[in-house]
Amino acid sequence: MAMQQNGTSAASVTVAGDVTSGIRAENASAPGTLGEAPVAPFSKAQRRAFLPVLFLVGTSNYIDKNIIGVLLEQIKAEFQASDSMLGMLSGISFALFYATFGIPIARWADHGNRKRIITLSLTVWSLMTMLCGMASTFWQLAATRFAVGAGEAGAIPPAQSLLADYYPPAERARAIGIFMMSATVGYAVALVLGGWVTEHYGWRRTFLVVGLLGLALAPFVHFILKEPRVSSRFAGTSAPAEPMFTTIRALMEKSAYRNMLISIVGYFLMSYGAMVFIVSLMMRAHGLTVSQAGTAFGVVSAIGALVGNLGGGMLADRLAASDSAWHTRLAGWGMIAAVPFYEIALDAPSITVMIPALVLATILMWAVIPPMFAALHLVCGARRRAMAIAVVFFFANLIGLGLGPVLAGTMSDIFAVTYGPAEGLRYALMAVVIVFVPAGYFMLRASQHVKAEAEA
Repeated sequence: MAMQQNGTSAASVTVAGDVTSGIRAENASAPGTLGEAPVAPFSKAQRRAFLPVLFLVGTSNYIDKNIIGVLLEQIKAEFQASDSMLGMLSGISFALFYATFGIPIARWADHGNRKRIITLSLTVWSLMTMLCGMASTFWQLAATRFAVGAGEAGAIPPAQSLLADYYPPAERARAIGIFMMSATVGYAVALVLGGWVTEHYGWRRTFLVVGLLGLALAPFVHFILKEPRVSSRFAGTSAPAEPMFTTIRALMEKSAYRNMLISIVGYFLMSYGAMVFIVSLMMRAHGLTVSQAGTAFGVVSAIGALVGNLGGGMLADRLAASDSAWHTRLAGWGMIAAVPFYEIALDAPSITVMIPALVLATILMWAVIPPMFAALHLVCGARRRAMAIAVVFFFANLIGLGLGPVLAGTMSDIFAVTYGPAEGLRYALMAVVIVFVPAGYFMLRASQHVKAEAEA
């Protein structure tokens, strides 16, 4: 999920930044420029070709990242795996390499050929996804998920960077917003299509199918996308890069950034830790098939992402026009407000009670993303924007995506001894959801420093 989050989450990172101070600062520059480098002279027809290709790259990224959620029950049965092992498989085995490779690849994307980076990354993660379907042991499957995570670390940041060069400031937010909706599409496809293929053909063929889809996309990425940096207009325009540790130290000296970092890690811990097991809970507690559960949660997630992202972004822009601290206030209170709806959904006696509460909770969960990252971009400054996001996602993915599912799975195993596998999982997820309360608290703390520490 994550967003997904990372998705989750990633979906509104650049959108939010562009909608706030980034757009205003860049609009003040000379026409046709983007910070230090000029916008490459691509026609509207070329841009119409670039955007769909990048959208499909993002969709493939999120399909391969989230497909594991609908496969867990079949994998558990075949390998006799515990919920703790499933949490490790869907969490740390993916997140460790995803988070570790994210920073160096982001640095590479700041000065290298982003088209080649994306093509290579897409090919690697697609091949590794196919190898997941050929694993003969649980630990072979875990190892290939490591490699999938390493490959996927080179997708979203370079793609966002390319779009920023393809489009002038006045059109950039809309273009990146369209691109990042691939997170929602990819997540929904992973749940719906993945659930159907898994139910009819098994988890191994599901990995093979989604891997083949990514490989089929790679030639289009290579031949259609263009790298603006090969243009002579970029020659001699880039300023020397700030040393990495100087950037990190400057960011960590800001109280607003530190508090937001802690909050976002908590957000990912809850969203990844709880959401990856929602399909399993629907199957165990409410008797749904994998296809039914995947479709139900896919629809819920799509509604939540669309309504939450659009509504949260619009409300944040309106309120923050007079007081930028509203970005963090909305994000903080939104996380706290989501908790009771999640608890109602998880404790629901039937699927008909669960779904409406889950829709409301999911809307709130996605609605906090635009203001959360708008505030992050506001305090980090344009020169440190890429590294600020890379550092946040390093910790958020490593702890949230890496440990969240492990925490939820371990608690489920412990509770299952007394309450059984269905109720044990229910109580574990209800406990993990509470993490949204301290996450919201730290975001509210950040609101006290945002205006004083803001940079252009």
